[in-house]
Amino acid sequence: MRHLYACQVRWADLDVLGHVNNVAYLDYVQEARTDMLRTHAPEQRDALVEGALIVRNDVTYLAPLMLQDSVAIEVWVTEIKAASFTLAYEVFDVDPDGNRVVYLRATSVTAPFLFGEARPRRLTPAEVEVLTRFLEPAEPTTPARSAQPERALRLPTPQRTHPWEARVRFTDVDAYQHVNNVTYFEYFQEARIATFRRLFGDLPTAETQSVVLAQMSVEYRRPIVLRPAPYLVRSWISRVGRSSYDVAAEIVDDGTVMARSRATLVTFDTTTQRAAQPTEAYRDVLLAELQD
Repeated sequence: MRHLYACQVRWADLDVLGHVNNVAYLDYVQEARTDMLRTHAPEQRDALVEGALIVRNDVTYLAPLMLQDSVAIEVWVTEIKAASFTLAYEVFDVDPDGNRVVYLRATSVTAPFLFGEARPRRLTPAEVEVLTRFLEPAEPTTPARSAQPERALRLPTPQRTHPWEARVRFTDVDAYQHVNNVTYFEYFQEARIATFRRLFGDLPTAETQSVVLAQMSVEYRRPIVLRPAPYLVRSWISRVGRSSYDVAAEIVDDGTVMARSRATLVTFDTTTQRAAQPTEAYRDVLLAELQD
């Protein structure tokens, strides 16, 4: 069984291209997850909705979503462990011919947490019973290269990392005074954009390149809290392919890693709206950033 949620699409969710921004999708799946647990597990609502941590998010972007009244989201469970469970999501529409148009697929690993005692806990039998109703075990797959941030982050030399300061806003935090898991995607996005401006800002307009985000993985290590001092986000180019490349990043605080990410970006032709090899000047910049 899958839970179906109709998520409202807002004008404020759009980017400069008129597409729903990649970060906004995380808001959508968070809303769908909350609706599923509140609807089908009202007795465990506080424990599974408010009393849980997202350990990891993996997102694959498949097609641009434009402004419309709402979009459909299916949510189901792919794995249940003693102290965590994994949810899968599909954001989609059905066209007039009955064809399913999928915009995004994602998974999130969630762990129940006792915030008052600052420790994780095991799932209760009642929680397992509710989650089992939605269980569809995922087919075994080989994780994509871009879906393994912990394997990718062999930190390069300081000269090959690009710093950006993340200043926590009051609206970034949740009821437990921790930065919400969605906002991490926003921090990594801002750091990535700052890196691109630094790397490609001197290229002539004819040598610039359109890119889209194809995949994003975030591993949450430590909670980020509201405070005056900023957190450091450092980003670097970790892989360069024919028409795609990876940007690895981590948020650190005094040497402690708070979160890690890997984003796969695809260069494309705005005329054909298909993946295309980047310009030679653009690719040269990327290759110069790689370590030997």
